[in-house]
Amino acid sequence: MNKRVLLAGVLGAVAMFLWSFVAHDLLPLGEAGIKQIDNEQALLSAMKSTLSAHGMYMFPNMDPKADMAENQKKIANGPSGMIIYFPTRDFSFPKSLAIEFGTELLQALIAVYLLSLTGAGSFGARLGFFALIGLLAACATNISYWNWYGFSDTYTCSYMFMGWVGYLCAGVVAAAMKIGGSR
Repeated sequence: MNKRVLLAGVLGAVAMFLWSFVAHDLLPLGEAGIKQIDNEQALLSAMKSTLSAHGMYMFPNMDPKADMAENQKKIANGPSGMIIYFPTRDFSFPKSLAIEFGTELLQALIAVYLLSLTGAGSFGARLGFFALIGLLAACATNISYWNWYGFSDTYTCSYMFMGWVGYLCAGVVAAAMKIGGSR
């Protein structure tokens, strides 16, 4: 990876990170589809007495040995969902921001490197490459989570949009730096 490709990846990650800030802090996209729990204290008390350790829990309890129709009936006739539970959590906002930037840096570096291997010669072709890579990344987990775990339509669409626009932001940087195609 040459220095120009590396620089485009770093600057692209900065563009993605700035877009993330705008989407979460200035627009309502980061909280779209997420609801607050009414009477939270009753639920928290029940979780503390029922869940013993940090983890990801699904309900109702699905018996892998049971008939699939029986498990589907449990879902159809009662509450179902997923909880990510922490009895206590040592959360660090700066650490989480650093991990987020590191993730976006890795994504941008990979995408810019892949772009450098193409023959995309025009600004539009280079940006189009990022638009397609971004769409692929946006679909990769979001649609599966919507399909299998019941993530809301609003949440899923918002997060797909945020991810895709992040790639477009990085793509503008890479396209402007003429990564890919004939230089």
